[in-house]
Amino acid sequence: MSMTTRICRILLLLCFILSFSCPCHSAAASSDGGDILGLWEVEEGDGRIEIFRCGNKFCGRLAWIKEPNYPLDDKGGMGGKPLLDRENPKKELKGRQQLGLVLMEGYTFRGDNLWDDGTIYNTENGRTYKSTLSLKSRDLLKLRAYFGISLLGGSTIWKRVN
Repeated sequence: MSMTTRICRILLLLCFILSFSCPCHSAAASSDGGDILGLWEVEEGDGRIEIFRCGNKFCGRLAWIKEPNYPLDDKGGMGGKPLLDRENPKKELKGRQQLGLVLMEGYTFRGDNLWDDGTIYNTENGRTYKSTLSLKSRDLLKLRAYFGISLLGGSTIWKRVN
């Protein structure tokens, strides 16, 4: 047997052994996607999103806002009143309070710390974007929101609130 053949066999055997001994494989394969459940603080620190199960998918609601009311000098005449979804293009939805609003819907767990096929609603401009979630660590969640294709968008990192 040549030296090259022996090295190839040893490497193949090593890869085979490592594939069964790596705890990351079994954890990802057995997960139901629930690792993202809980409360997450947005990157700017001015809001918190609660991610929860909605059927066999995952959704998120606005659970806390640093400034839950309009400023006193609000140009829309809402000074001191709770923030509303007034940028929504649907007239019947403009009166909804932002606090408690479901902003994220339809995320499906795909394995390897990825949730996709979701949408996120932006209360600042009334638009809904396609989006994906990926867990970077137990306490860091990356949100990628985009319009059309993933290249036309942006990402943000949220931190878990304990």
